[in-house]
Amino acid sequence: MSRFASFREFYPFYLSEHSNRTSRRLHFVGSCGVLLLLAWTIVARNPWWLLAALLCGYGFAWVGHFFFEKNRPATFRHPFYSFAGDWVMFKDILLGKIRF
Repeated sequence: MSRFASFREFYPFYLSEHSNRTSRRLHFVGSCGVLLLLAWTIVARNPWWLLAALLCGYGFAWVGHFFFEKNRPATFRHPFYSFAGDWVMFKDILLGKIRF
């Protein structure tokens, strides 16, 4: 298992684990779903929707890894950096820094 001294060091590895365009799209859709479900959690005032947000985000991402990337999600080895990487990649896609 690789050790990373910082997120800055981890992020290039994270991106290399997301080289498949379909996988990146699935991650993006899952992240959009998470944001919508978080908003719905607030509107509905029902914290059970947080479980749906969690399943949506990881569900789409893991389909991308297992079926398109053919690799094991970084979440299993680096859960905190991977979570941060998901949102930085989401931002980078929105800003056009990463091809969607």
